[in-house]
Amino acid sequence: MTQNNNIQLFENKKVRSHWDSEQGKWYISIVDVIEVLTESIDPAAYWRKLKQRLKEEGNETVTNCHGLKMLAADGKMRLTDVADVEQLFRFIQSVPSPKAEPFKLWLAQLAKERLAEMDDPEQGIDRVLEYYYRKGYSEKWINQRLKSIEVRKELTDEWERRGVKGQEFATLTDIITQGWAGMTTKQYKQFKDLKTESLRDNMTNLELALNTLAEATTTEISKNKQPKTMHENRQVASQGGKIVGNTRREIEANIGKSIVSPINAKEVKGLNK
Repeated sequence: MTQNNNIQLFENKKVRSHWDSEQGKWYISIVDVIEVLTESIDPAAYWRKLKQRLKEEGNETVTNCHGLKMLAADGKMRLTDVADVEQLFRFIQSVPSPKAEPFKLWLAQLAKERLAEMDDPEQGIDRVLEYYYRKGYSEKWINQRLKSIEVRKELTDEWERRGVKGQEFATLTDIITQGWAGMTTKQYKQFKDLKTESLRDNMTNLELALNTLAEATTTEISKNKQPKTMHENRQVASQGGKIVGNTRREIEANIGKSIVSPINAKEVKGLNK
């Protein structure tokens, strides 16, 4: 487990966190969050009681959480119960504290919005548009991003028809990305110094265009060849990525620079204004 430990300040109280680059997740000290939410004089004891109650209720979130060594108040690395973001929200729902109420209301609002989008998908598109405009992206980039979402959906639908499941989606995506960009998705994110951020949200117009083209190409090849096994799906993904990889190299030969760029969203927004 690759370690990257940080201490966040929340209402002037320290909350220890840990970034796991292999899993692409943040892990947060549960005891520290409980101290912030409850102002308990003994948050460790509070957590022990809460954990016991949740176990008795059959809460699988408690069973799945684990411990990591984090810097304690005495300056030593001590084993501490941690939770990822999803688990943490579940714990917050079980904490009877006024300070936890804003988190609970926010989660309820998210659930309401998600149900509304299932009934009317156009609401989801409007929300995405609003999000990107608020983040400062240009209209040209946003249009490309929306197109990339449409193309990605077509690809994943095609993969589902070909029997692709679970982690296989990520595997095939890596193959496509490796083919056109010369690196896996994880390597690409590291190249741009990203953690939980979306890779596509940190692409330039040209990067995004090529990534979309690679996925669209893979979709069309798959429809034509109709792969029946994961091995055949991998071959199709490799073909789609390599075709666009050749296009990338031809463009680079003419513009005299690499298309695959380490710049992140902040710089992307600046370039496209």
